[in-house]
Amino acid sequence: MRVGVVGTGIMGAPMARNLLRAGHTVTVHNRSPARMAPLVEAGAIAATSPRDVAARADAVVTSVPDTPDVEAVVAGPNGILEAARPGLLVVDTSTIAPGAARALAERAAGLQVDFLDAPVSGGEQGAVNATLSIMVGGGRDAFDRAAPIFAAIGKTATYMGASGQGQMTKLVNQVVGAATLAAVAEGIQLGARAGLDPAALIDAIGGGAASSWMWTNLGPRMQRRDFAPGFMVKLQQKDLRLALAAAAEVGAPLPLTAVVQRLLAAVEARGDGALGTQAIVTAIEALARG
Repeated sequence: MRVGVVGTGIMGAPMARNLLRAGHTVTVHNRSPARMAPLVEAGAIAATSPRDVAARADAVVTSVPDTPDVEAVVAGPNGILEAARPGLLVVDTSTIAPGAARALAERAAGLQVDFLDAPVSGGEQGAVNATLSIMVGGGRDAFDRAAPIFAAIGKTATYMGASGQGQMTKLVNQVVGAATLAAVAEGIQLGARAGLDPAALIDAIGGGAASSWMWTNLGPRMQRRDFAPGFMVKLQQKDLRLALAAAAEVGAPLPLTAVVQRLLAAVEARGDGALGTQAIVTAIEALARG
């Protein structure tokens, strides 16, 4: 396929590389042109705008930080829909408000463009290894047409129903992940204060019922004080705000999510919003110091 990628950051760049490896013709655009250079060297075509990407592609994958960014690259000036033509496929892998995804899908449908909300889970390493879990809302026919794209960038793609349901599924993922992350931080801090051997602790818990992706992947990074971002605190905070807003709409209480949001807010307040989410352990440590 001729595939465009708009947004070549932590997630978008490895997705573009995997699309190239799968044999697709890939056109890329990013607000910071320097981020496109390695992809162009790998065989991608540089575009001047999201509109230019869409004009050169059968399908466009977007990977940008927040709801306003998606709205801008899809429906704004020089956006993807300015190059709309019947059958164009837009696959948004960002995490945005479900209502915004539904509105964009409706606007695209008016131009005979298919819009899928297809947020991903797995972080930077999942994007690099093409093992992302993809949660998809939109038309079933569009989901089927996007299969070669999903196969190139992820391990699983699950059809969740109508537009917006992919985003709602991702918010469930973020709620579960955030609570698990906080529990891991508490366990790491408890183990450190009790003088437990760090490596042995990871192995012991990792072999039992309390094991999780967060424990085995982010627990050791907390121990090593490695806060390089696979997924930044400020982006997790954006997702939790979306989850809390969506929960209020449907009447679902999220008390644990609210606590995690406040812990991460303490990390942000120190100016550390660009650190990886494993930096939540510093907020737990600050509570221990009193």
